[in-house]
Amino acid sequence: MLLASAVVVWEWLNEHGRWRPYGPAVSHQIEAAIRSSDPRGGSVVLGQVDSRLSPYIIDLQSMHQFRQDTGTIRPVRRSFYDPASAPGQGWQWEWENDTGTWTPYDMEVAIAIENAHNRQQPCLDLTPLGFCYLIDYQNMTQVNRQSQRCRRIQRRADMAYPLVLGIGTTGLGQPCSCQQCMLVLSVKTNTVGAGGGGAGIQTLGRRSLTMQRPKNSVLAVSKPLSPSNVPTVPVKNLNGSSPVHPALAGITGILMSAAALPVCLTRPPKLVLHPPPVSKSDIKPVPGFGHCCRKTTKKQARKGKTPEEVVKKYLQKVKSPPEEDCTICMEPLGGPSGYKGPGVGPVSRAESVGRLAQCGHQYHFQCLVAMYNNGNKDGSLQCPTCKAIYGVKTGNQPAGKMEYHVIPHSLPGHPDCKTVRIIYNIPPGIQGPEHPNPGKPFTARGFPRHCYLPDSEKGRKVLRLLLVAWDRRLIFSVGTSSTTGESDTVIWNEVHHKTEFGSNLTGHGFPDPGHLDNVLEELRAQGITEDDGLMEK
Repeated sequence: MLLASAVVVWEWLNEHGRWRPYGPAVSHQIEAAIRSSDPRGGSVVLGQVDSRLSPYIIDLQSMHQFRQDTGTIRPVRRSFYDPASAPGQGWQWEWENDTGTWTPYDMEVAIAIENAHNRQQPCLDLTPLGFCYLIDYQNMTQVNRQSQRCRRIQRRADMAYPLVLGIGTTGLGQPCSCQQCMLVLSVKTNTVGAGGGGAGIQTLGRRSLTMQRPKNSVLAVSKPLSPSNVPTVPVKNLNGSSPVHPALAGITGILMSAAALPVCLTRPPKLVLHPPPVSKSDIKPVPGFGHCCRKTTKKQARKGKTPEEVVKKYLQKVKSPPEEDCTICMEPLGGPSGYKGPGVGPVSRAESVGRLAQCGHQYHFQCLVAMYNNGNKDGSLQCPTCKAIYGVKTGNQPAGKMEYHVIPHSLPGHPDCKTVRIIYNIPPGIQGPEHPNPGKPFTARGFPRHCYLPDSEKGRKVLRLLLVAWDRRLIFSVGTSSTTGESDTVIWNEVHHKTEFGSNLTGHGFPDPGHLDNVLEELRAQGITEDDGLMEK
């Protein structure tokens, strides 16, 4: 029995837990492969229709995307939408990213934007869909409600996504169980709550296909009823325990699957970035802390000692310099400093070399003054050889707020205690004299940032020291992002945080038995010790 028609959109799961759409050409290619494939399933080489996707293969039997050069495996799904919606009519909604190229919206968001556009709404609030953005149709912009940052958006005509006709049922009205009809499911409609412009957001819902299996089971890429005496091959273990190189193992699995040989593919763990929803009444202060928030302000200009006076405070005189090179300028200590830049005055021969009192390393006095002038000029000095810190080191973290409290959920690996949630919030602003480009704007991406610690004795010790680091402006810095390459932006400053609550797929989650000790060591490298934590009590 034929029930309905629908447009098909194939999507893949990214590292943030969001389903991202393939383009219509790729969806057409995959649908063609489904129609022509062997009943056992097949694979689709995406680079045949989109050269940007040349490393990727989709295995239809396991419903996974495989990247040949890295071995990365991600789930894919087949979603269905109303033929009258944006993907069925060939309309693409996109936003301009930081590189000046265009990124498509998630499909349900694009459908909501198109529906409001067709109703001639002046604007659309995406908050009900989980995004803190306002779509302004008159100016064709997307505005971040928190930062007020504005990006351009565009509505672009493209080919329509493939149409599937004749979704099948049995004569009794039950869904047909054949493989093709199991792939084609009916369209359902969802309504999401009120949006901007005085009208609600109407999303034409989709039904997605993922291969249904028991939780925590293994995904089997194998021919049905295959002989039990044929061994399975472990293809890819996302926890890193596979003895086989991921890329080699993955392509081997696809080839063996095509040959109807049984292959074992471990089930991809689910990315869990955030805890379950927590009511305000369930949020509690951290035991032993009489406060739940810290703010920092703009750095105040320091007055008093000159750079030469600061450096001399930490040095001992050296009458006879050793026959070694100064590790700053790489010139012999017995000769003059190799530094020739501004900001350093002449010095007598008796004071030309100094020994740092705590660690004993020796340098040209002028080299140390030049190094201090190129730093934060906060009255502290750090040995360039052993990193020993003299004085109290501070950083260039911009003004912001740090909140912390206990939520009633446990982290993986810490079942016997609740969780300390830390929320950092730093707005964009203008760089000060302590930053790389004074007077130039800096961006602040991804704020507020949520981080997690176990609410244990050691977890609370780490929290106390993080508070010291926050007060000393050492948690964040302004520089170039190692992830995106963006310059003049707020970045982490060598003190690792866990930003993944319920999993550890990115390496920034739990369980991680050595995490707390590692953080204590990183804080110690910034000059923050347990004695500083005692002052926080």
